[in-house]
Amino acid sequence: MHPWPTEPATEPERLARLVKDLGRRQGFDLVGISPAAAPPHEASFAEWLKQGYAGEMTYLTRTEAKRRHPGSFLPWAKSVISVGLNYYTPYQRPTHNDGLKGWIARYAWGDDYHGILEERLATFHLALEEAVGYPVQARSYVDAGPVLERDFGARAGIGWFGKNTTLLSTEIGSYFFLGELFTDLDLAPDAPIRDRCGQCTLCLKACPTNAFVGPYVLDARRCISYLTIELKGAIPRDLRPLVGIHVFGCDICQEVCPYNTKPPVTAEAGFFPREGLHAPDLLPLLALTEEEFRVKFRHSPITRAKRRGLLRNVCVALGNLRDPVAVPALAAALADPEPLVRGHAAWALGQIGGQEAAVALEAAASRETEPPVQEEIHAALAALIGPPRGVSATR
Repeated sequence: MHPWPTEPATEPERLARLVKDLGRRQGFDLVGISPAAAPPHEASFAEWLKQGYAGEMTYLTRTEAKRRHPGSFLPWAKSVISVGLNYYTPYQRPTHNDGLKGWIARYAWGDDYHGILEERLATFHLALEEAVGYPVQARSYVDAGPVLERDFGARAGIGWFGKNTTLLSTEIGSYFFLGELFTDLDLAPDAPIRDRCGQCTLCLKACPTNAFVGPYVLDARRCISYLTIELKGAIPRDLRPLVGIHVFGCDICQEVCPYNTKPPVTAEAGFFPREGLHAPDLLPLLALTEEEFRVKFRHSPITRAKRRGLLRNVCVALGNLRDPVAVPALAAALADPEPLVRGHAAWALGQIGGQEAAVALEAAASRETEPPVQEEIHAALAALIGPPRGVSATR
């Protein structure tokens, strides 16, 4: 017998245990609970926006007030159920001997995670109502609403903020998607996990573009994921060589993390790679028409970059590989209907060099009418054969 009587569980504690049990049954790898209060880092988020680190992600500024104060648009919410779903699959990066291949971030190899998580959260909500025996008001979010989801996940104890700004779990590392179910249930909250990064700075040192201002602070404007997905215009020329072969997202700061040394493999079949998306061949991607792009990437996260963004990135990757085999495909891309693609194809040809590249650029210079593309062509030609008469090499 215990020397002291055991206190009976309160209703919020009983419901919290029920919630976590139901969440695991729905296939979520992580389930935690936090109060629906202002996120703990809302002031830091405001300062991050003020510093301009969000770049062109203006939707973050538009929704700042809601993100900082969820009670302003969800006044009925009492608790937030945060869930994590592992997406790791055991496939590695291509090597230099694998030919003209690029890299797509691991999370985008399969089906769009929004649909998968939203469906599971909807089923979770129904299961919760059935278990408690009465209607439960709830609202789910998966990376698309005005919610500081990592803050709620950290407060709910499903992970802690790593120095690379991702959430880290001792159970599954950082390769997981987050979802939230705001609910009117009064649930006992979980305790946050302490920061376990210690003195490690591997993620900060590994970033090719030096995107981290310091631990826990990311300047998105230099992040490869931002440059290849969120940025809609031209990638700054000084950053293009640093992008490497990344054509959608990055993963480097996660790959070097000690907590991702042996991550468990996802049980969700929809996250395994579609054919051709793990270490994709770059030349076929560069040849995609608008219709082919829509068909190939239907229900894929890659549609966020749109065709012009993806092909822009492919051009940069080919320029960084500097293989003359890519010259004919890049020369053809100089006639692409999208100026963004033509401009980056010109840059790539300038990086590769050679007579064939120079001839293609000179032909394009004679017909190009878009000033930004003309500038890219002239800069590429200047790098190869010197500036044409009347054109500054520094233009």
